[in-house]
Amino acid sequence: MKKLGWIGIVLVFVLSLAACGSQEPQEMVSEALGVDASTGSTMFSMDTHSDNGDGTSCVVLHFDGNEMIKQIKADANWQPFPLDETVKTLVYGVSDETGSIGPFLTDEDGETLVPEIENGYYRLIDRHTEQDTATGADILNRGSFNFIVGLYDTDTNTLYCCELDT
Repeated sequence: MKKLGWIGIVLVFVLSLAACGSQEPQEMVSEALGVDASTGSTMFSMDTHSDNGDGTSCVVLHFDGNEMIKQIKADANWQPFPLDETVKTLVYGVSDETGSIGPFLTDEDGETLVPEIENGYYRLIDRHTEQDTATGADILNRGSFNFIVGLYDTDTNTLYCCELDT
């Protein structure tokens, strides 16, 4: 009887640790972007973060109805399209006659994780510096990255939440 009690305690402990490490995509997006994404349907989810914390993650959620757009429009941290130059560079890359830079949010093959969006809203969260101590443009002039980009496509009711840590 005593042996069964210890096995039960160990089993509960192991299952608790496993539960703490896993998080539903909707929960991750809600935490990262400060919205309630619980009603979103997962269309895509990937995470290449390694044990040292470096990597890329991207979650794509589809929403029925207009609850998500109401939340986004009510939050001053979200900006309407077109994208500013920094977010455009991070997500899609930019090119001119002198060269190109980006995209930085890519899959293993170097392809951008977010399709072209014509109409929507975006939010850039720079986690590399303390809040209000640097502008978004500083991100492109660093040796490492630590940011989250949220993009909401109003034509398809699709939310993209991508994170890069280097």
